[in-house]
Amino acid sequence: METKVKNFPGKNGLAWLTTALVASLVTTTAWAAGNEIKIAHIYSKTGPLEAYGKQTATGFMMGLDYATGGTMTVAGKKIVVIERDDQGKPDLGKSLLAAAYGDDKVDLAIGPTSSGVALAMLPVAEEYKKILLVEPAVADSITGDKWNKYIFRTGRNSSQDAISNAVALDKPGVTIATLAQDYAFGRDGVKAFKEAVKKAKIVHEEYLPTNTTDFTAGAQRLIDKLKDIPGRKVIWIVWAGGGGNPFKIADMDLKRYGIEISSGGNILPAMTQYKQFPGMEGAAYYYFGMPKNAVNDAMVARHYKEFKAPPDFFTAGGFSAAMAVVTALNKSKGDTTANTLIKTMEGMSFDTPKGKMTFRAEDHQAMQSMYHFKIKVDPAFAWGVPELIREIKAEDMNVPIRNKR
Repeated sequence: METKVKNFPGKNGLAWLTTALVASLVTTTAWAAGNEIKIAHIYSKTGPLEAYGKQTATGFMMGLDYATGGTMTVAGKKIVVIERDDQGKPDLGKSLLAAAYGDDKVDLAIGPTSSGVALAMLPVAEEYKKILLVEPAVADSITGDKWNKYIFRTGRNSSQDAISNAVALDKPGVTIATLAQDYAFGRDGVKAFKEAVKKAKIVHEEYLPTNTTDFTAGAQRLIDKLKDIPGRKVIWIVWAGGGGNPFKIADMDLKRYGIEISSGGNILPAMTQYKQFPGMEGAAYYYFGMPKNAVNDAMVARHYKEFKAPPDFFTAGGFSAAMAVVTALNKSKGDTTANTLIKTMEGMSFDTPKGKMTFRAEDHQAMQSMYHFKIKVDPAFAWGVPELIREIKAEDMNVPIRNKR
C-alpha cells in the first residue's frame, strides 16, 4: 500500500523548513545558555592531593544545594558545574582552565587544590578576563605578588595559617625549627610563619621534596640544630598531601632531647598521627566540632546523613566557596560579567560553615576565623581530637596585604 504525502514543501520549501529548524534550534540553544550559569571546578581528582580535592568537590556541591534551597538555580538561572582533573600538575591545570574559559564558555571557575597549580592558572584568568575563585590552594603569593584582579580566594592563605599557629608557639624562651615541603605551599608557609613570630627564635628551616618518604636525614639535621639549646624546643611541621609521613620523625627519640612537635590542623586521616602528641597545640582552619552556627550545623548533619561520618577540613572549604558564589550571583542578579562580579564581591560578606567571611577589597582574600586548639586523645575517635582553646577572629589577625595593586 502506498501512502501519499500531501502538501510536501518541495525543494525550495524543504530548504526553508531546514533553515527554520536550524534557526529555532539556535534560538533554543541560546535561550538555554542564557538561562545557565556554567562553573568549572578544576581540582585534584587524582594525584598527591586527591583526598583534599575530593572533599572540596563534595563540599562545593553540597554548598550549592544548601545555598540555593535545593533548586540549583540562582537569579532564575540553572547552575551547571563542569568538573576537570588537574592531577596536581601545573601545566595541565593551566590548559584545563583555558579550555574551560575558551571552549566550554564557563562564566567562572573554582579551584585548584595545589598552590603550584593555582600559580600557573592565575594569568589565564587575567587573559580571559574571568573570575577564578581559589579554593583551597594556600600559598600567600596567590593573593600576593602573583595576584590579579580576577582572583578571589575563600581558602585561607599562608599568613592566616602562620599567624594563628604563632599564637600557640610565639613565647619568650621558645626555640623553633621548621619542616616543610620544598614548593610554594611549604616555602610561603614558613616565610609567613617567620614574619608572624615575634618573641620565639627560629634557628633552622628544613625543606624536603614533596614526595619524601624517608625523613631520617632531615630529622637529624633538625635534631642537631636544637638538641643543645636550653629551654622549650619545637619542630613546627607544615606538610600537605599523601605519601610520606613527616610525623615519623618522632620515632627518632625527640623526647630524649626535649624536642616537641607542633603543626596546624589537617584532614581527619592525617590527624590519626596526632594521637601520639597529646597536649600538642596549633591552629586549624576548620574542625567540624568547633564553629557554632546554623550553616555548620546544616553541613555536619547533611554529611553525617549521606556519608555516616563528619565533614572534613576541605569539605568546609568547598561549601564556603559555594556560599560565596551564590551570594555574589544573587547580589549581581545573575550577571556574570567579570567587572560586575568584581564590584559585587569586593568587600562582600557571606555566611560559611566557619561563620561570616569577607573578601578584603585590596587583594580579594577572604578574611576569616581560625581556631587555636590543643590535642586530646579520646578513644571514641580514630584521630587526635583538637579541643578548641579559642577562636582567633579575623580582626585579631593582622594579615599582610602582599599584592602590588
